Amino acid sequence: MARYFQKFQQNVQKGYWPYVATLAHVLLGALWVFLSPRSTFAFLLLVTSFFSLYYLKTDNRFKLLTGIVLALLIVPVVGVRNIFYLEIIFQISVFAALALGLNIIVGFAGLLSFGYVAFYAVGAYLWGFFGSQQYYAMSYAPGSQPAGLPFLLPGDTFYLFLLLAIIAAAVVGILIGLPVMRLRGDYLAIVTLGFGEIIRQLANNLDKPLNLTNGPQGLTPIQRPTLPEFMLNGFNSIFSGIVGHPTDHATLYNVMFYIMALMVIIIIVVVTKNLEDSKVGRAWTAIREDETAAVAMGIPIVKMKLMAFAIGASFAGAVGALMAASRTFVSPESFSFMQSIGVLTMVILGGQGSIPGVVLGAATVIILNLQILQGLSLYLSQLRQSDAVIPIINFAWRNLSAQLDPAKYQRLLFGSILVLMMIFRPEGLIPAARRKRKLLLEESEVEE
Repeated sequence: MARYFQKFQQNVQKGYWPYVATLAHVLLGALWVFLSPRSTFAFLLLVTSFFSLYYLKTDNRFKLLTGIVLALLIVPVVGVRNIFYLEIIFQISVFAALALGLNIIVGFAGLLSFGYVAFYAVGAYLWGFFGSQQYYAMSYAPGSQPAGLPFLLPGDTFYLFLLLAIIAAAVVGILIGLPVMRLRGDYLAIVTLGFGEIIRQLANNLDKPLNLTNGPQGLTPIQRPTLPEFMLNGFNSIFSGIVGHPTDHATLYNVMFYIMALMVIIIIVVVTKNLEDSKVGRAWTAIREDETAAVAMGIPIVKMKLMAFAIGASFAGAVGALMAASRTFVSPESFSFMQSIGVLTMVILGGQGSIPGVVLGAATVIILNLQILQGLSLYLSQLRQSDAVIPIINFAWRNLSAQLDPAKYQRLLFGSILVLMMIFRPEGLIPAARRKRKLLLEESEVEE
């Protein structure tokens, strides 16, 4: 069966078949979602068309043009038809950017970090403080601020703070990296975990004596940048013509933040790709494979590790500021230890050191969380409220315990997926070429 599948795959990659298959995948997914905007299978078909575009051998200009149409036209239209899909795609974009940043630290440099979400919090709270009313509410206790306090800065300064968040997170990454440069493996993971929790606890407790973060209640409302004129006029006319009704400001804001997240991902991918093939990327690889040998070759270990922490942290800072503006709310609960574990899961699942693998890992985890598990939970809830009966065993669905809700077993499912991945596919879903060669070499040595 594997031989026939490989032969079929080789035939599909010849001639015009890759172009036909890619267009068929994109158009079928778009048409199905447009006709059935609540169909999970239709949405999954549309999302997987990105990887069809990546895998099939087509001309780069064709890939670029199809990708632009898919990302900037089809996906926003689908999101306007069903706002829940746009939320899923935005979450995928945000966590893909986070996973790409962590991939530099873990996948490229081999530094196991459990406190990566701290840099995410730095970017979010930076814009959360200056983009909200918190500056004028510092002298008040949490929950006692009077209404009508002014905002410190206008919403359009968000674009400046997007850059400042990158710088601030990079500085924090260097400050966190300096004390732990002599540590390796589990010790490094434990110390970075401690730093991540310190940042979260600071956000949770810096509400006295001066109220900087508003404590557990978080910062809200946080300003958004104004909608560009071309989006108000152009996108509204396009969407209203396709969907059949005018689009409100909230939906247009969701489209705008999706496009901004997409731009952030493109910049991160370009920077990461250039770093991977550079002298710095090769130095990170040497440190990851054998730190002692890297020192012997004259690689500045401390400098390279700090650079990995700073660059990975800067990506998280930009995404944190973007998320704060999108949600207009920031709280310490968004930056828990489990968030760091979730991002690390995406990196391991997709393939350490692999850029497309990390994006696929983020998409898999988010879709599994927000759509598949929640969809199963809603479906079982509807069955429990009906008189349906399982035919063979004559069991009434209303007697099914609420403890069997699939959404309650996310961590168990993630753990099971990681265990199975480590057993059957340790290199990840889309492995990096270097890591794949290494694993094949190790397997051949074991067989010999």
